[in-house]
Amino acid sequence: MQAQIQKTTATQAAEQAQDHVNNERLQNAIAALAQFGGRDDGGVARETLTPVDLAARRHLIDLARSLGCEVEIDECANLFFRRPGSTDLPPVLTGSHADTQPVGGKLDGAYGVIAGLEVIAALNDAGITTRRAIEVVAWTNEEGSRFGPGAMGSSAYVEPERLPAYRAVLDKDQISFGDALDVCLAEAGDVPRRAARRPLDSCVELHIEQGPVLERAGAALGVVDGIQSVRWFRVVCTGMAAHAGTTPMDERSDAMAAAVGIAQQLYAHAAKEAASNVRLTLGRWQVGPNSVNTIPGTVEFTIDMRCVDASVLDRFEQLLHSATADFPWRGSITVECFFSRAPTHFPESMLSLIERACTRASAQAQRAAPLHLTSGAFHDAMYLADYCPTAMIFVPSKGGISHNAAEETAPEELLLGAQALAYTVVELASR
Repeated sequence: MQAQIQKTTATQAAEQAQDHVNNERLQNAIAALAQFGGRDDGGVARETLTPVDLAARRHLIDLARSLGCEVEIDECANLFFRRPGSTDLPPVLTGSHADTQPVGGKLDGAYGVIAGLEVIAALNDAGITTRRAIEVVAWTNEEGSRFGPGAMGSSAYVEPERLPAYRAVLDKDQISFGDALDVCLAEAGDVPRRAARRPLDSCVELHIEQGPVLERAGAALGVVDGIQSVRWFRVVCTGMAAHAGTTPMDERSDAMAAAVGIAQQLYAHAAKEAASNVRLTLGRWQVGPNSVNTIPGTVEFTIDMRCVDASVLDRFEQLLHSATADFPWRGSITVECFFSRAPTHFPESMLSLIERACTRASAQAQRAAPLHLTSGAFHDAMYLADYCPTAMIFVPSKGGISHNAAEETAPEELLLGAQALAYTVVELASR
């Protein structure tokens, strides 16, 4: 009986919080953060730990403090904005990241941080005190555009032993991530430091979809079941550079011919696997000597394979190794897997809660029921899922566009996402 009363109370608090989300305040806060690195084309240029990013961080600190939050920062410069609860139980975490691509949009990542702070503002308005603290996080370097890899902040939170290697990574100007971190931490000298790997009850990340699935389905909210498995490969074909006009076709060791032949086999296999929703991208090509009248002596290209079913990627990898080992030519081919991540499956208990939150928000707005989908992009939630019960909520992206100044989501859909987030986080924090 007591458990049922507690659950009912948690649901009532969740509904009250959802109903107190303020759309005007949410939109104004999104616009205010977009001023940091804002461009004339509507995009935002706010790469991680640059001066404009540090200014945006200070803006977020001031905003969180104005809402009564306690603010902390850890050794990877992840910012935590805490609204205390009535107990010392592990907190519920929400948030995302505030850094962008060199030219990105105003919503990717930033929306999740601002919506988390709006949940706190809604709780203040409703006069609700949750049992667990609620923390909003702004993770460092999710994008990975200045320093690679991406999601440094969230992965270092879960596995602090990663941080020393991350600190040695250099950007294009030979500035180390460690040096940039130290500047950021010094600027945040008034913010208390936070220990690594603090216990968390659960984590919910709200994000724009960055794809076309929700918009095509007419759904305003998405329940994210998980994140696709991914494997990245580097293929190097080494032949012999030679004169384009004097070397007969049957005597060439043409690295480009080998690379194209392998690519054709991969694309043909992707077509056969279309029903599995596999994603194949051959994204980066480097050709040597890269001259119009010289047969390529070396070609290096990358392969990005993604699918929620890891066995599909196993078949792709087998094909890749077979194609490169048996290719009939005079040169050599090497294959290196330089990143691999198993699929992320969010727990059913979290998905059921998010389904209820999204259904209530959608119904009140007279919108279609939420849609279940899998994320094709990486998110910080991918690493948090290894640490505590985690899930994600998506809102649509117009035209499926993201990492672009044209990135946009309708204001009413941004509101619904924040409302669904409020319900989810508050019910978790009230248990």
